[in-house]
Amino acid sequence: MPFIKTEFPGLQIFEPRIFEDARGYFYESFNQKAFEAAGIHNRFVQDNQARSTYGVLRGLHYQLPLAAQAKLVRVIEGTVLDVVVDVREGSPTYGKSYTIELSAENHRQLFIPKGFAHGYVVLSETAVFFYKCDNFYSKEHEGGIIYNDPNIKIDWKIDLNDAVLSDKDKILPILGEHKKGFKFEL
Repeated sequence: MPFIKTEFPGLQIFEPRIFEDARGYFYESFNQKAFEAAGIHNRFVQDNQARSTYGVLRGLHYQLPLAAQAKLVRVIEGTVLDVVVDVREGSPTYGKSYTIELSAENHRQLFIPKGFAHGYVVLSETAVFFYKCDNFYSKEHEGGIIYNDPNIKIDWKIDLNDAVLSDKDKILPILGEHKKGFKFEL
């Protein structure tokens, strides 16, 4: 299974091998042994799925230690722009964002280690977003960064006047004023 490392330590793109024929396609979306061979030793305990329409922007969210979560994210239907921001103090990519288009067509997945704020925006008419987590959700450990932080300058690939946001996501703090708790470790 091909994994592509990014310049962000621990952040990896997974491009599964697709088998297509007249019946359709087949691929292995997760194989613990293959992920471990790529250095990903997380044990996933929770699956989440969300359906959204064009312009829905979710994020940027993270869970603080002791409830921090690594995630394996993918799109089952439609297209999203997936975005992460490194919030691990001491990381060479601290405060920087990484974006990737995930779609039902490209079958790409993104492994997001603990210590990244995560969000996405729907670029297609609708999208179904699916992700695995290696820890359970905890409301008490929620953290986040505002989607339009002027210091990060994320290009969400849509007119932000068209963005559909939750009330919670509209009032998240900027980087530096966010809840801290992650230290970079090799």
